Amino acid sequence: MPERSIILSPLVSTMSQEELDRRAHTRNAYTKLPTDQKYTHVDRVLDAPGPFTDEAFQGGDAAKHFLRNTCKVLVIGAGGLGCEILQNLALMGFNDIHVIDMDTIDISNLNRQFLFRESDVGKSKAVVAAAFVMSRVPGVKVTPYHGKIQDHDETYYSQFNLVVCGLDSIEARRWINATLVQMVDPEDADTVKPLIDGGTEGFKGQARVILPTITSCYECSIDMLTPPTTYPICTIANTPRMPEHCIEWASVLEWPKEFKDKKLDNDDPDHIEWLYKRALSRANEFNIEGVTWALTQGVVKNIIPAIASTNAIIAASCCNEAFKIATTSNPYLDNYMMYTGNDSLYTFTFEHEKRPECPVCGGESIEFEVPKDAKLERVVEMLTERQDMQIKKPSLSGPQGPLFFQAPKQLYEATKANLDKAVGEVLKVGDQVTVTDRGLPFTLTLTIKFSE
Repeated sequence: MPERSIILSPLVSTMSQEELDRRAHTRNAYTKLPTDQKYTHVDRVLDAPGPFTDEAFQGGDAAKHFLRNTCKVLVIGAGGLGCEILQNLALMGFNDIHVIDMDTIDISNLNRQFLFRESDVGKSKAVVAAAFVMSRVPGVKVTPYHGKIQDHDETYYSQFNLVVCGLDSIEARRWINATLVQMVDPEDADTVKPLIDGGTEGFKGQARVILPTITSCYECSIDMLTPPTTYPICTIANTPRMPEHCIEWASVLEWPKEFKDKKLDNDDPDHIEWLYKRALSRANEFNIEGVTWALTQGVVKNIIPAIASTNAIIAASCCNEAFKIATTSNPYLDNYMMYTGNDSLYTFTFEHEKRPECPVCGGESIEFEVPKDAKLERVVEMLTERQDMQIKKPSLSGPQGPLFFQAPKQLYEATKANLDKAVGEVLKVGDQVTVTDRGLPFTLTLTIKFSE
């Protein structure tokens, strides 16, 4: 699912004091249970094979020992999905869990990210989530890391048996996917680290199992992502009809005009306030209603509501797959599950096939067809238009060196003249062009072919 930012107000609890006390008593009783009683419900699955159990299933003490003493799981993200995933894994018997998240807790998180309290606002999500889970499930070790996944190298990720993602970032998903694929040694099965990815968007969600180099990877399905909402520049500049047009006008056209090189910070309330006032003035000029501070922030940050129940369902599916892979107690998902709860409850599973020309797991360069007399600028546009690449600002290098670089400024100035040259002037058939992009976690190689 696309990257989404969330702003929702915390829900006010309507539970009676009697109900709160009852739940507190239940929690306290659980934490005091000995290990052999704490996982009784899980042991029923592990003690005997079922009708669909894999032949490799050992069951009994061997499965329990691996699950509770050997298996090491990495959870990426401690937000709406991550909180649910951490809770589920701990209660299922995974006792060595690591969690990574670069965010801090905001007041708007509290209505669905249930591991956090008002006193935690401003603190690290990973650190607080880890401490909360360990306090509620004694014996479970949760190791937090407050930072980016890119802070670690392949050696760090190679220590885990499973990776479970509860991310809201496409770029982060692409990065961890490419990293796990690159780690695979065809001669060593232990280098294949299963990636279980969950994502939610309102009442919709998906869970999938990715076996790097074996099944389709995240990049194979990049063209399934919903393109971000965009508005024509001519409309927002001349004939706005919606409140969103006025907000886009303020952020895309007015902000650069007013502040030159100052970058708009979507998380800065003062910046949002400035956009809101400009957008409201624009809306009044064209008799357009509906511009509010919340809508302004929503348009700028591409916000859509987060549904707690959707998070719970998708997290449960992800953890179910993690349990099946770790214990071989049942066949795991092959390999994609879609869920939607807009009108009713609907799920659908299918096998997403590998894409032969996938730049991550395909192993070969992509054939790129372009008119010989087209300008290099058109090549840049074609790359940004392709849904299966998700490239925003590509830089290009050919066999003879840089063709066009977006940054740094010196390289941009040195190569921008090439944009007006015909492709046939700077490249020939069969040349390989290297494409880099700030949001691309790998280098893309294109083999040039001229169209008629």
